[in-house]
Amino acid sequence: MLIFAGLGNPGAKYAGNRHNIGFMALDRIAEDHGFGPWKSRFQGQVSEGRLGSEKLLLLKPETFMNLSGQSVGEAMRFYKLTPADVIVFHDELDLAPGKIRVKQGGGHAGHNGLRSIHQHIGPDYARVRLGIGHPGRKELVAQYVLHDFARADQDWLDDLMRGISDGAKPLAAGDNSKFLNAVALRVAPPRSSKSTPKPTPGTPAPQAEEPPAEDSRTPMQKLMDKFR
Repeated sequence: MLIFAGLGNPGAKYAGNRHNIGFMALDRIAEDHGFGPWKSRFQGQVSEGRLGSEKLLLLKPETFMNLSGQSVGEAMRFYKLTPADVIVFHDELDLAPGKIRVKQGGGHAGHNGLRSIHQHIGPDYARVRLGIGHPGRKELVAQYVLHDFARADQDWLDDLMRGISDGAKPLAAGDNSKFLNAVALRVAPPRSSKSTPKPTPGTPAPQAEEPPAEDSRTPMQKLMDKFR
């Protein structure tokens, strides 16, 4: 069994915030892959289902971001799992909007949700880092992450969510490359060729049009033909 934990803050007030992109990712996975209804458990909201052969628990902590580890740790211990069975989806200031990376273990880089998880289960869990960009100055960060995504962000955000859902099965199976490729196909699909298509073998090539025949009438004949 695996736990996919999405980070965010509970309540309608925060639902569209950049900080809640982890919640958004789990909501999309649950909807697209037929997971069960959300229920209150482990100090959060949980939904159960399967991705391929893997049984999964989707977990959205309702402890507020700074105490996310309480919820994640409780769920992990209940199912007798290890940190290696936990994948956390979270917002990432150090990645451009729409960019995504997968990381195993490491530091929390000042992210309050990750810091709390470190305190409760240690650092050896996987993270799906979802880029939201940086406001430019440190003192603007709190306001930036607790503000809704702009209307101009909706296209890339929807593509990112679709890609995460497309790649959820390989992510659960441990195939990070296939997961990232599924996301890339949504976020940056290959350009269609605008070159002239090559003729199918066996199809005759189009013939050039023949120039019109030269008019051999005399000027008098042309004048008379006008009045016929």
